[in-house]
Amino acid sequence: MKIPRILLSALLVFTSGAALADATEDFATLLDEHWEWRMTTSPVFASRLGDRRFNDQWGDNSLAGIEQKHQETREFLRRVYAIDKNALSTEDQLNHELFRRQLEKSVDEHQFKGHLIPFTHRGGIQNPENITNQLRLVTVEDFEDWLARVQKLDDVIDNHIALAEEGRKRGIVAPKILMQRIPDQLALQVVEFASDSPLFKAFEDMPDSIPATDRERLRAAATDTLEDEILPAYRKLNKYFNEKYFPASSDSIGLSALPNGNAWYEHLARSFTTTRMTPDDIHRLGLEEVKRIRGEMEDVIAEVGFEGSFQDFLVFLRTDPQFYYDNPEDLYEAYLATSKRIDPELVKLFGLLPRMPYGVKPIPDAVAPDTTTAYYSGPAADGSRAGIYWVNLYRPEVRPKYEIEVLSVHEAMPGHHLQIALQHELPDMPNFRRFEGFTAFVEGWGLYSERLGYDLGLYQDPYSRFGQLTYDMWRAVRLVVDTGMHYKGWTRQQAIDFFKDNAAKAEHDIVNEIDRYLLMPGQALAYKVGQLKILALRDRAERQLGEDFDIRAFHDHLLGAGALPLDLLEQRMDAWLLTQLAAN
Repeated sequence: MKIPRILLSALLVFTSGAALADATEDFATLLDEHWEWRMTTSPVFASRLGDRRFNDQWGDNSLAGIEQKHQETREFLRRVYAIDKNALSTEDQLNHELFRRQLEKSVDEHQFKGHLIPFTHRGGIQNPENITNQLRLVTVEDFEDWLARVQKLDDVIDNHIALAEEGRKRGIVAPKILMQRIPDQLALQVVEFASDSPLFKAFEDMPDSIPATDRERLRAAATDTLEDEILPAYRKLNKYFNEKYFPASSDSIGLSALPNGNAWYEHLARSFTTTRMTPDDIHRLGLEEVKRIRGEMEDVIAEVGFEGSFQDFLVFLRTDPQFYYDNPEDLYEAYLATSKRIDPELVKLFGLLPRMPYGVKPIPDAVAPDTTTAYYSGPAADGSRAGIYWVNLYRPEVRPKYEIEVLSVHEAMPGHHLQIALQHELPDMPNFRRFEGFTAFVEGWGLYSERLGYDLGLYQDPYSRFGQLTYDMWRAVRLVVDTGMHYKGWTRQQAIDFFKDNAAKAEHDIVNEIDRYLLMPGQALAYKVGQLKILALRDRAERQLGEDFDIRAFHDHLLGAGALPLDLLEQRMDAWLLTQLAAN
């Protein structure tokens, strides 16, 4: 029997509608299940977001646990592939694309066995107490959860040793130049009495709102746990690290020296930049940017009337007392004052600002000597903790005044805090997009924000302008030295010298930066690549819209979908530009 055309059309509409509903429901279920899995398998991450259900747990960092997590990730990816992307709404098609890329990246990276290098000189198993800086410790339950987490720390330590030993056997080990910093950090945990342990401090500093009987009970339990289980575990770790792992750590520095190292680095370059650029492409781009920025620096040197070479000027900036505070208190006050001066100017550039505030805090003393000038940690998802702009007050005599403005716009506003807090507050956004992102976008935005300092009325002093150029140069140098050390056979000293020859950063900071690139191969490539893409998108919009270009609308739309890979960001902003051109 022939079906009438009108009935056939109705049947097709019904069928396609049902397929759309099924695909949408399947995809929503998958995203919910994956996020719950993410929280249960990454309980410290969950705690940082303010999800306190797993505050008494650590993730399973055993060899078997990591392998199981990999297999479960592969299963989630299989389920993504099974969903017809074309049967989803436009917004869910983007979610599908981003979710698939995230899972593919995780699955692809497992082959390189990076988890077999469990030690990092910038924090980790040797100072887990730093996690409390990102937790809510207010109620009795909060402290009981932290105590329960501490009580499980001996298992985490044993798993670290097992991972490191497997890596040692396979030749997947960290550079010795980095590992030499860890014994002094680890020594802080190797104490005789619980009261001297950094892990005891949280119990020592419990607020008065906790009843006295509970404070005494928790301190007694923490003392027993530390002295009976955790301090012996740290003595075991200390012995293993110093006697077995550290002597076996690598005299080489680059990723290319490790098994499958070149392929590993090529993967990381693509992953962090969200492009198809090769390490050689990125190296060449870095050299071009260094040359361009150097010319702008020379102009500032001429403006201030300095007589001498470029290197003489860098020495002048590094050594003249006028550019430094002589105590950490004054340096901290300068960071606070700069941040407060920036905030009221933001309405010039943004129509939408985050509701969540941020604070400025000193980097903890235990890690300050071995870490960078500053960094940012995001707010809790439940609003229980603000964003934090962490500043390094260690040795203020090497932290110049002329970098305070540029550093603040990158790490706080309008840089990381504005972008990340806004992303957290976006409505109708899947959790994996609200609370995670792509480094090229996140750090590209941070570096782009440094240029926005001019729009905000900063850099009035030529030395502050030179500070902005120094930070821009710093990220251009990264492209050269990161690819140089990990892919092109550069030595660590060669990288340090290239950095010193082109940027006015203090030598202490330069060494810490170079060692950071050794620790996190490829991550440093994201900043410049992301910044240049955002600048190119803005330049295109300004040229085509002319007087109709609205910087606030541009920024609001750029940030309005959260962090995106650079190719999808370009598609989004090109579509916005077409609508603006049509409207005008």
